[in-house]
Amino acid sequence: MKRIFLTSTALALSLSATSSLAEAPQANAVLDTYADIAAAKYEDSLITAQALQAAVEVLIAAPSEAALLAARTAWLAARAPYQQTEVYRFGNAIVDDWEGKVNAWPLDEGLIDYVDAGSYVGPSDENEYASLNVVATPKFELGGQMVDATQITPTLLETALQEADGIESNVATGYHAIEFLLWGQDLHGHDAGAGERPWTDYATGDACTGGHCDRRGDYLKAATDLLVSDLEWMTAQWQEGGAARAELMQDGSAGLSAMLTGMGSLSYGEQAGERMRLGLLLNDPEEEHDCFSDNTHNSHYYDGKGIQNVYLGSYTRVDGSVVSGASLADLVAAKDPALNVEMTARLDETMQALGALKAAADGGFAYDQMLERGNEKGEALIMGGVNGLIAQTKSIERIVTTLGLDQLEIEGSDSLDAPNAVFQ
Repeated sequence: MKRIFLTSTALALSLSATSSLAEAPQANAVLDTYADIAAAKYEDSLITAQALQAAVEVLIAAPSEAALLAARTAWLAARAPYQQTEVYRFGNAIVDDWEGKVNAWPLDEGLIDYVDAGSYVGPSDENEYASLNVVATPKFELGGQMVDATQITPTLLETALQEADGIESNVATGYHAIEFLLWGQDLHGHDAGAGERPWTDYATGDACTGGHCDRRGDYLKAATDLLVSDLEWMTAQWQEGGAARAELMQDGSAGLSAMLTGMGSLSYGEQAGERMRLGLLLNDPEEEHDCFSDNTHNSHYYDGKGIQNVYLGSYTRVDGSVVSGASLADLVAAKDPALNVEMTARLDETMQALGALKAAADGGFAYDQMLERGNEKGEALIMGGVNGLIAQTKSIERIVTTLGLDQLEIEGSDSLDAPNAVFQ
């Protein structure tokens, strides 16, 4: 993926207050708030994932339409706090190295379970395992080795199946594997409607549809249990004494660079580019972050919210309590008050645009429909978010210069930097 390289000849950020910076917080105070918010976000992600885990256990033990709906509702609730953590990627290696286990997309869902033969692109030179269907296949050959999947366990998913044979689209774990198992494929194309997996895919005896209902339940349980354990691990990394917090706090300037790298890379290359603009260029309803559940509008919204609450140093938890403290906004305001006003306004404008997209989708205008070629209203809504994210990235670049942070790298995207390359 392309990157934008930012450099500055400004002096390195002073970590001690001077008379002209009397109101400026210490860099370590800003980083403490950033780490406290990370700990709270990952803990909220864990709490909501545990609620999902409980709902999945009920579905498997006593399958019903109501139990499937409850599990789907729990999955949707779990996405809101997790998406707000994505701003911690890019600048924090410990997060970026781990994130693929829990949020990788897109995925070749035929690796996991049955798919619609008429619409699904099966095995190819790029991925010969795209239709492996582990749910229906207790033993198979993978990368020249026999795999015994008689028992579907978290270890099997994590060590044998995730990115099997080094192929990134072989996503076997995380939120989107669980999403597919709860909703099934979305076969509506550009029409409204999400996946329609029946609850009977988890039924017993003659009521079972789709075949292998017991193994499907085993896979869903294993994936959900693994998600919970992965979130337990990451939550611990941001507590006092945790590895992520300790690494962040080693150097004030490097820590601030990590904050701005995460904000800029998520704003520009990842969200504006790979998650939003690319879908419009391709007019492809599969280019959705939450494509099985039609929840992409919420994922976009909470990604944006995560960027905003890191800058402002304030996060509202799922229980309504607020974690806040010395912020990057405070630091910028002490150096350049006008720039802080600009950045705050850009963030507000982006959230207004993403809020308009979310409201339209919540009102029945599905993201799939927005992506259809020639849908001017949909394109305007999506591009409103894209343009807001690009504009706030430019303000982030100015903050980098103002704070004297050298050689900070912001992820780019061909869909923004070289659109013709997308079609080559």
